[in-house]
Amino acid sequence: MTDSSEYIPPKVWTWTKPSGGRFASINRPTAGPTHAKELPIGRHPLQLYSLGTQNGVKVTVMLEELLALGHRGAEYDAWLINIGVGEQFGSGFVAVNPNSKIPALVDRSAATPIRVFESGAILLYLAEKFGALLPVELPQRAETLSWLFWQMASAPYLGGGFGHFYANAPVKLEYPIDRYAMEVKRQLDVLDRRLRESEYLGGRDYTIADIAVWPWYGGLVKGWLYDAAEFLSVHEYRNVQRWADAVGERPAVVRGRMVNRVTGEPSSQLRERHDASDFEART
Repeated sequence: MTDSSEYIPPKVWTWTKPSGGRFASINRPTAGPTHAKELPIGRHPLQLYSLGTQNGVKVTVMLEELLALGHRGAEYDAWLINIGVGEQFGSGFVAVNPNSKIPALVDRSAATPIRVFESGAILLYLAEKFGALLPVELPQRAETLSWLFWQMASAPYLGGGFGHFYANAPVKLEYPIDRYAMEVKRQLDVLDRRLRESEYLGGRDYTIADIAVWPWYGGLVKGWLYDAAEFLSVHEYRNVQRWADAVGERPAVVRGRMVNRVTGEPSSQLRERHDASDFEART
């Protein structure tokens, strides 16, 4: 490391300028709404407000998997929340998710609507509501939940850590890139060792653990995140590659990746989803 301009933190930090980087315009040190805007409501019991990011894809895949299993109560409307222009700070969205992050879900199947925010919480809520994709047997359930929460704890190092400094920061800095690259490779090794001994993360069956982990780490090893596949030598993690391919080929995963997507080939984008027939023009 050769940087000689060491940063000396002030005694009291104050926000004097945007942090810089790709998402500087939406980052701020305060919470709460910035403007009044109600959320739309469709005709289905489940109303999803999201964007086709790694965290958003978890929930659309989950809903498509539930529908594929025959759970008609999992029909949903998926409304696009454009975080690039600050729609997550509208009053209606903040009322559903006070943390102003996508995805957010409202279940209107009961007399009193239920809000659920944070992607892991939404996966767990839906699994318990429909009795699917989460084992009942205690050992398998514990293993599945352990990997679900592993993802919640690990992905910030991949996204907010490595992804920010490697791909999105206004300047490239050696120390944070090296530090987070090391951690991401350690995480990939953790996954690779698990998937060497088990077909899926929770065991022999596909579960919400796979749905949670795949958009981040499956996307990373398939070269979809941060243009970093070569930098991180992702070809080394053969068991993760095998698993990523198996999950990615599932029809519900293919559909789920399309919902609320605003990048890539136009044929791969379904900006809003209100009925299963919405996919027909895209497949």
